[in-house]
Amino acid sequence: MATRRSDGRVAQDRMLEEAIAAIAEDGLEALTMSGLAKRLGTSGGHILYYFGSKDQLLLAALRWSEDRLTGERAALLARRVGPRRRLDLFLALYLPVGPRDPRWMLWLELWARTAGNAELRVAQDEIDRGWQDDLTAILVKGAAKGIFTVEDPAADASELLALLEGLSTRTVLGLGGTTREVALAMARRATERLIR
Repeated sequence: MATRRSDGRVAQDRMLEEAIAAIAEDGLEALTMSGLAKRLGTSGGHILYYFGSKDQLLLAALRWSEDRLTGERAALLARRVGPRRRLDLFLALYLPVGPRDPRWMLWLELWARTAGNAELRVAQDEIDRGWQDDLTAILVKGAAKGIFTVEDPAADASELLALLEGLSTRTVLGLGGTTREVALAMARRATERLIR
């Protein structure tokens, strides 16, 4: 049964947690507002009041999930570790924990809808920009210390993120035996080749 606030409404963050779990289990297509409401012990109308549609619910869930990671990335960037360690921590934070990772299931659902939805595309760009900016900052600092050799930090960060997205997709879908450990090892090798 869902935790209720003193006014009797189900807390939005609880709705989002449950939506993420439901999407990870069965996908967005199988999710109904009434099914989510039943999981939460509330009404479908209550969920619609906050989110309006499944696309809006998906976007809110993704933003909520990514906001939590933004704090983790900020802490990572503030750590007193060398550039190589900071980069390795970034790679580990980015990659999924394993098959059907809830956060990555949200991304797969978003990508499937982005081409036909300008609002989702803009949101995706905004979220991606945070990862891009933080990875670029790691590469710039490493280059400034003479640890990394990078010609264009922003372009190199973009290339690494494209690789990480591909590895993440393979991991979350369980393709080709790609586990988190395999993906992380591949990401480390590719990073070494790129930044020497």
